Amino acid sequence: MTTVTAIRFADPREAPALGAFLTRLLRYDKAAAVRLQTANGALAVFGRLPLGESGPLVVRTVPLETQAEAQSALDTTVSAGQLLDGIGDDTGDAADLVLPPSVTGPSWAGLLPPRTSWEHVADLDAALLDAAVQAAITEFRQEGADPDALAESIWSRQVHPSGLTMRAVHAAHLVGLLRQSRTVALYRHPAWLRITAPRGAVIVRRAPALGAGLGLSPTR
Repeated sequence: MTTVTAIRFADPREAPALGAFLTRLLRYDKAAAVRLQTANGALAVFGRLPLGESGPLVVRTVPLETQAEAQSALDTTVSAGQLLDGIGDDTGDAADLVLPPSVTGPSWAGLLPPRTSWEHVADLDAALLDAAVQAAITEFRQEGADPDALAESIWSRQVHPSGLTMRAVHAAHLVGLLRQSRTVALYRHPAWLRITAPRGAVIVRRAPALGAGLGLSPTR
């Protein structure tokens, strides 16, 4: 297998968008690592937000210049900080990104969700989801109860009968997923749930569906 040392974006404007994604990850985990995979003409950058014991996986996808580059079969784990440093180096071509050396990744990076066999559940209004997150954040800040217990109570609330929780929606808010389009698609797999937008996704382990929670309705 050819060792991939650099990648070329289809559009140089993708570089700052990826940089913003990595910056958000590093805000919550200064030692964050990301797993990089190429498939179907795009680079997928997987990260994890430390929101609870099994924090949501977050994914940013970046189109590559040619299908041939995606077929180089890149699959490696690197430091998010070093990857961000490479994006911030304006001495080279903004469309090119030299990859940092591989690192020993965290446990989550070794067990990514499957690529196939996902079932579409609904299309959800991104603005309603974002408003629900903002209300939850306000509630957390205003309450005077034990912060850890309150946080778990708020973020574990189900917002859809599929078992989707506020924690997953919060993650989508934090990485800018809810600002990419008017709706986001909800998919399920026997062991996973996924919120998908044009340039990324949030993926979480499925929880038992106990009710509709906040009762957010799919768009028509």
